[in-house]
Amino acid sequence: MMHRCAIIGVLDSGSESLSHTALKRLREADVIIGGHRALALLAAEFKSGSSTFDLTGKLSQVPEWIRQTQQDGLRCVVLATGDPLCHGIAAYLLSRLCVDAFDILPNVSTIALACARVSLPWQDIEICSVHSKDAGEWTVGADPTHGLYALRRSFALYDRVAILTSPFNSPDRIARMLVMENMAEQFQMAVVTELETAEETVVRDIPITELAKRTFADPNVVLLWRSSLRKEPVLFGVADDQFHQRYPEKGLITKREVRAVSLARMQLRINSIIWDIGAGSGSVGLEAARLCPQGHVYAVEKNKPDCDNVFANRAQWGVHNFTLLNARAPEGLDQWPDPDAVFIGGSGGELAELITLISQRLRNNGMLVVNVVTFENLATALDALKQAEFQWDVTQIQTSRSKPILDMQRLAAENPVFIISASKGEPA
Repeated sequence: MMHRCAIIGVLDSGSESLSHTALKRLREADVIIGGHRALALLAAEFKSGSSTFDLTGKLSQVPEWIRQTQQDGLRCVVLATGDPLCHGIAAYLLSRLCVDAFDILPNVSTIALACARVSLPWQDIEICSVHSKDAGEWTVGADPTHGLYALRRSFALYDRVAILTSPFNSPDRIARMLVMENMAEQFQMAVVTELETAEETVVRDIPITELAKRTFADPNVVLLWRSSLRKEPVLFGVADDQFHQRYPEKGLITKREVRAVSLARMQLRINSIIWDIGAGSGSVGLEAARLCPQGHVYAVEKNKPDCDNVFANRAQWGVHNFTLLNARAPEGLDQWPDPDAVFIGGSGGELAELITLISQRLRNNGMLVVNVVTFENLATALDALKQAEFQWDVTQIQTSRSKPILDMQRLAAENPVFIISASKGEPA
C-alpha cells in the first residue's frame, strides 16, 4: 500500500503551531524529511524507530527519498516553513512527483504573520524570494543574471513588497540596494525576525539608510511599502526635449515621430529581450524598456559623452531593465542573450556585419528595425538583408513641426529617415 506523503508547514513555535491533523501525521511517520532546524525543533514528536533525512544542501535527493519510502510502504512527512505552496518546497516536489503522491497541510504563511506584526494589509502585496545562494551586492544597471534582479523589478512595479530573505541576501543588503537606486526615500521598510519565538523582534520606523548598516537575526521577513503614491510614467512618446542629449546642430536623438514608428515595427511584448545598437541618447531603448517591464534592453554606444547622457536618462526615468555597454558594436554582443527585437540607430560603419550577426542570433519571429538617413546605408542594409535571407520592407518618414515666426507659426522640416523592418518569420 502506498501512503501519501504529507508536506507539513511548520513555524518556529514548533508543535504548538501544528493542527491536530498535522501533528497526528507527524507522530505516525516512519520517515521525516526536513531541514536541520525543523528536525531539531520537532524531534520530540517523532515516533520511536523512525528515520530522519536532513535535506539541507540535498534538495535534489528529496524526490527519490520520498519515492523509495512510498515503494517500501512507509509513511513519510516533509517539514516545510509556513505555507509550503508559497515559495516553499511543495512546488518543487509537485513538479517531480505525481500530485496524488502528496497531502499538503499548510500553516500560516510567514508573510501573513510579518504583515500582521506591522498591521500591513497584504492582499495586493508582491511576494519575492531571495532565499537562495549568495547573489552578491547589487550594482546599478545589472542584467537578469544577477540574483537580485527580479527584486529590483518589483521595486519599480509594485507599491508593497514582501521579501523572504537568506543569511547572504539579507535585509541590510536589500536596504543598500534601495540606497544605490536612489529609492530609499520612496519606501518604508520593516524587518521581522525569528517569528513565533521568544526572540521575535520587529524593526520599523527607521530610515533605510540606517538599516543598510545593521545586521539582523535569521530567519526574517522584509516588508516594503511606498511612502507616497507612485507616479505612473509616460510609456510611449516622451518629448525629445525631455531627454539629456548632445547638441551639435540638432540633438543626437531618434525624434519622437520616427521613434514611435520604429517601436511599433519592433513588435514588442511585455517580456521581450531587446538589443539597442548605437543607443545615442537612449530614447528608443528606454521607451522599449518601459513597454516591456518583464523584459530587458541591452544597449551599446561607442561615444562616452552619449553614454553619460543615457545613464542620466535612465536615472531620470527610473528605468530598471536597461543595461548599457560603452563599446563599438559588435563588441560585447556575444555576451548578450538572443533578442526578440533589435534596433539599429547607428552602426559606426559595421552595418552589414551587424545584420549578418543578428540574422544568426534573432529569435524566431523576431524583428530587426534599422534607421538610416543616407542612400548608401540604405543600399548596404538591403543588400545585407537579402544575403541573410530576411523578409523586409522600407518606410520613409519625413515630418514637419510647427515653429514660431514673429506672431505666426510655420512648418520646419525634419530630416527624412528610412525605417527598414525585417524578419525571418511571420511576425505576430
